[in-house]
Parts: sequence; structure tokens; C-alpha cells
Amino acid sequence: MASASYSNIQEEDSATEKDQLLASVPGYGSQDLSDGGALRDCGFQQQQEEAEEEALRRKLKYFFMSPCDKYHAKGRKPFKLGLQLLKIFTVTVQLVLFGLSNQMVVTFQEENTAAFKHLFLKGYQDNKPQAVHTQDELYSRIHFAIEQYLALPQISLGRYAYVPGVGYNDSALSLCQRFYKRGSIDPFNDTFDIDPHVVTNCTGVNPLDLTPAPGNSDYKNFTLKFHKLINVTIDFQLKAINIQTILNNEIPDCYTFAIMIVMDNRAHSGKVKISLQNEASIKECKDPNVSGHAENYAREFFDVLVAIVCLLSLLLCGRSIMRGILLQHEYVQFFKHRFNRHVSWSDRFEFINGWYILLVISDLFTIIGSFIKIGIESKNISSYDVCGILLGTSTLLVWVGVIRYLSFFQKYNILIVTLRAAFPNVIRFCCCAAAIYLGYCFCGWIVLGPYHTKAQTQEQVRITDLHAFIAECTDTPSSGKFRGPEGTSCSFFCCCEW
Repeated sequence: MASASYSNIQEEDSATEKDQLLASVPGYGSQDLSDGGALRDCGFQQQQEEAEEEALRRKLKYFFMSPCDKYHAKGRKPFKLGLQLLKIFTVTVQLVLFGLSNQMVVTFQEENTAAFKHLFLKGYQDNKPQAVHTQDELYSRIHFAIEQYLALPQISLGRYAYVPGVGYNDSALSLCQRFYKRGSIDPFNDTFDIDPHVVTNCTGVNPLDLTPAPGNSDYKNFTLKFHKLINVTIDFQLKAINIQTILNNEIPDCYTFAIMIVMDNRAHSGKVKISLQNEASIKECKDPNVSGHAENYAREFFDVLVAIVCLLSLLLCGRSIMRGILLQHEYVQFFKHRFNRHVSWSDRFEFINGWYILLVISDLFTIIGSFIKIGIESKNISSYDVCGILLGTSTLLVWVGVIRYLSFFQKYNILIVTLRAAFPNVIRFCCCAAAIYLGYCFCGWIVLGPYHTKAQTQEQVRITDLHAFIAECTDTPSSGKFRGPEGTSCSFFCCCEW
């Protein structure tokens, strides 16, 4: 009987607290002290002010509650929490799907760049710089690159197509040299006469299956002005199709590779450095046809779903931020009218939840990245890097936001509070360490940098006769062959000759 009455009292108290939380609070400073010319009773006014203060205190307490406490206080289900958990799952899946597609794109570009270096650079070896030191070698490298380009359909393992009309005089390939307008160097007399204005001289080359460029001369008769030469460039474009995307149930992309071979002689040091640069552009293929492949809009639908989830999260977080700002204004006005005090900025910023700002930024990045991803999948745009940065950053922020929900548990909350308290000191330490590191970097760069052995081949270790003689012994230390006969002992003195 007593327990039943006690439970009834608890239910009445909880119902009363819930009614008080749901009750609205009148504005502060808006009550008129006169009603029809009659003053209110002073005691009644004091009770009303105390009720307003208690209601505001209760509202503030509810505002800073966790979703679980808010559920117990008002019975409202934490839709925002469930939406964030759903967003974590969808955003992560979206990033994984995009990462698989982007990996194939990057791999295709890198493999083609490596193939171009082996095709057009004479004597190319992986991860080794290319350079020539004689005039004949430079001419040989130029002729080799052009001849390989002309014979590309017969020698290449990949399927490439020429792009006509992109070179000099509407040719397919441009061979250009850049040199000073006037250059005369006489080391014997220590004199020079140079006009720094740069002049460009080009000639065009066309493959046999294309119409020859007007006025095209034989590239083998192209004479280089070595005494004032700056660089030699060979520019051309090739087309290719990345068909491996079919394995990922995607329509293949069409690529255009803009290739430039640069032979740099700016230093005039007797060494001409050779490099190959490749820039790829992606566009939609014309009339794609894959047998047994139907239009699949599942990826686009999933991207739209992710964008809708993030939009709802953005609206809910924005609403929470606005509620915090309005409650902050109400709190400031209450202190101003009731206690004639100004609220500090540190207290004001308590109403602005940084986690919500983090989620808003993440939602914006995900929405923009999702629409870019849809454009990539529909072959309208090819901004893989921008999309990867947006989706990757948004996923990082979403997973960092998980820390907020871990703070609802007591043990995790202790750790998070400790990290938050130590964060300013960690930043100060990082600033001090960065100052020391930058000072060392600048000092090392100017003092040691010029003498750094860049990609220098290390000399072989010299093997002496002693080393070779010892190497013939194959006994291991644990074989027991290095020990003396059993029962014999040797002291320090037996090693000395008297």
C-alpha cells in the first residue's frame, strides 16, 4: 500500500515537471505594472518574478541536456540522433563507392603516364632522371620521340588515337624551340651579349594517316640554336578509353592525354634535363554500347538519398543553433532587467554548440560533393579531385562528430573533458615546436640544401681480401663449433705470452 502511494506521488511529480518544461515563459521586461490605473501587489510581483526565474532556469537546464535526458524529461524521441547515425552510415558507404571509382581513374592515368615515358623517352628507366650532354644525343632523343609517335599504332600495347589540328599550323604534333632573341657568350674573354626577349620557333608533324600540315618541313632538318637555346618541347595529344570501369558496372570514360616532352637547357650547364608531362581530361564517350548492360541509376538514387539526409540534418542543426541564439538573447535580457548585469562573452558562447557548426559544415560539403559525384557519374563533369576533397573532408567531420555522442557515457565523457581542457596547452606546445622546426628547416635548407646528394647512386662497399676470406665460413654462432674442447678452461692469463 505504501509502495503504491509512493509510486503515485512519483508519477504526479514527473507529470508536474513535464508540464512545467512544456509551459511557455513570458517575456522579460514586458509586464505592465498598471492595470486600469491600479498597481499590482508587490508580493504577487515578486512571486511572478521568481516563477519566471525558475522557468528560465528550467529552460536552460533542458537546453543543455543530452538527447537521452531530454527524452526522459519530455518524452521526445531523439530524431536528430537517429538521423546522425543514419548519415554516418550513408556518407561512409558513398565515400567507399566513390573511392573505388576514383582509384581506377587514378590508376589508369598513372599507368598511361608510365607507358608514355617508356614509349617516347629513349632509354627511360623507372624513377631515374633523364638527361643528355651532347648535341648528337639531344637530336637523337628528339628524333626518337617523333618516330615513336609516328609508329605508335604498330608498337603500342594500348589503343590510342591521334588528335589532329592541335599543333603548329593545325598539325597533330608540334616541335618547338625557345631561345633568346640575341645571345652571344664568350667565356674566353669573359663577355656576353644577351637580349632576354624569348623567341619561339616551331614546326608541325603529322602521322601518315592524317593530312600533312601546310608548309610542314622534315623534322630531321630542324636546327637547334644551342648557343642561346632555352628549351625544346614536343607537344601532342592522344585519345584513349578506360574500359576497366565495366568491371565496376560503370560506363567507360573517354580520355584525352595532353603530352609535353620538355628538354630543359635554361641553366646552360652542359646538361639538358628531359621530362615528360601528361595532363588527362575526361569526357563522355559518344554512343557508348556495352552488350548486356542496362541503364542503372542506383548510384544516382543513393547519392540523392545522401543529399536529402544531409539536408535534413542541416535544417535540424540550423534550427538548434537558432534556438540557442534566441535563448541566449533571452538569458541576456533577463540578467539585464533583473540584476542589471552584463553577461560575459564566454557565457554567451556556451549557447552556440560547436558540434552543430561542425555538422553543418559537414552537411554542406556532402551535399555539394554528392551533386558533383552525380555529374561525374553522368559524364557531365570530371572534377574527381574536388569531389574527393569534399566527400573525404565531410566524412572526416562526421566521424569526428561521433565524439559528441560518446560524451553521453560517463567514462568517455571524462576522457573528452580532459582532452578539451588540455587542448589549449597542446596547441601552445605545437606552436613552440613548429617555431623550432621552421627555424631548423630554413637553416638546413640554405646551409645543407645545395650540397644534398639528389638521387646520387651510392658506391658499392669495397670488399677486401679479409672480408672475402671470412665470408667463406658458413658456421652460425649457435652451431657450437666456436667452443673449445670439453673440460678445458682458459683464463685471462692464458691469452698472454710471457
